[in-house]
Amino acid sequence: MFPTPYVNCDYNKVYEPSEDSFLLLDVLESEQDALRTMFRNKLGVVCEIGCGSGIVTTFMMQNKIPSTDAVYIPVDISPWALEATMDTAKRNGCSAQYLTPVRANLTAGLKKNEVDVLVFNPPYVPNETIPEMPLDDKNEDDWLDLALLGGNDGMVVTRKLLDGLQDILSSHGVAYVLFCARNWPEKVQEYMQIKGWNAQLIEKRKAGWEVLSVYKFWR
Repeated sequence: MFPTPYVNCDYNKVYEPSEDSFLLLDVLESEQDALRTMFRNKLGVVCEIGCGSGIVTTFMMQNKIPSTDAVYIPVDISPWALEATMDTAKRNGCSAQYLTPVRANLTAGLKKNEVDVLVFNPPYVPNETIPEMPLDDKNEDDWLDLALLGGNDGMVVTRKLLDGLQDILSSHGVAYVLFCARNWPEKVQEYMQIKGWNAQLIEKRKAGWEVLSVYKFWR
């Protein structure tokens, strides 16, 4: 089992690593052989959407997932998350040479069809609305709400990313997306398959009162 990266962030500003974060780490570890086979001798472009504390990106960097030649582009709309991600990578001895954080809303600003491995732990908690973008970077609570609340059925943000996946992933790209049970992931799987995607449940786990799952999508 790979070690969990050391994280020391201000959790008043960024999402604290929790059961969903650790589920993603376990999934990526279980998928490492398949990814290394897929990207052997290739320069893999890895993009984590909503990087938060940086624990997932740092885990991939530490363990050369998907390859020894990968570059990592953690993306978050929160300036605090990007700061935390850089700090976590540094604390765990990861070279900044292969790390390029980007402040953006989802994949806005990324080059089309360049992402080989996408990882997304979205704001999946159902809520009447999605929080408005904070007008002030110093308003910490509002940034945390953006990381948690996913609008009606918790799928507003996730659905937007999935509907644009054909413009995000490379021809051999793969996406790992986390869901809670209230997102109805089985229906999402069917929807994506109808649209021509391969969709596979990789791991499902009970976390307190919630049931979390990670699905893999690829062409």
